[in-house]
Amino acid sequence: MVSSSKSFDRKASRFKPQPKVLVLCEDSKSGKRYLEEAAFHFRARAQVEIVHCGVTHPSGIVERAVMRQKRFDKVFCVVDRDTHLCFERALNTARSHPKIYVIASYPCFEFWLLLHFGFSRKPFRAVGKNSPGDLVSKCLRTKPDMAGYEKGRDFSYFTQLLGEPFQRARTLAPKVLEDVAVSGEPNPSTEIHLLMDEFETLSRPQLI
Repeated sequence: MVSSSKSFDRKASRFKPQPKVLVLCEDSKSGKRYLEEAAFHFRARAQVEIVHCGVTHPSGIVERAVMRQKRFDKVFCVVDRDTHLCFERALNTARSHPKIYVIASYPCFEFWLLLHFGFSRKPFRAVGKNSPGDLVSKCLRTKPDMAGYEKGRDFSYFTQLLGEPFQRARTLAPKVLEDVAVSGEPNPSTEIHLLMDEFETLSRPQLI
């Protein structure tokens, strides 16, 4: 029996194709694994490719995003402010490419982890040989069950902090940005919650 055009219309998808998303991050272990596990948690893994792209500075990550953006609908660059001299250049490069979104943390990704334990707006400044990022990690190690935290450690911090701590971070990060808008001081702050929101959106079919 030949199907009518109406039967094809009835079978047509009511949902938009899932966008193809690339996430580039500078941390080859703890941060990268956290993002991979977050994508998997939100069932967004099939649409998200998280890549440690072999460079550890914001400008290099954004330049890699520019090179690879053609094959993706969105490219997110997860970068740390810390003491990188090329940070502003990276932001300026990204602004000229509508597909590329910078997810910045001041001074580093570990501040997002710190928000799992409560609100904080105390700035982190370099002291001696310790960078601002070093001091965030040091503060993080004072929190419950985080004494062994190391940036390069391949450990499931997402699983450890999932539940109430994770929801706390998602609630507090926007409040921190509200304070940044008032004070003009981004140190410390993070936009990682925006990437979590993106993962959650990817997990839901979008009506056409």
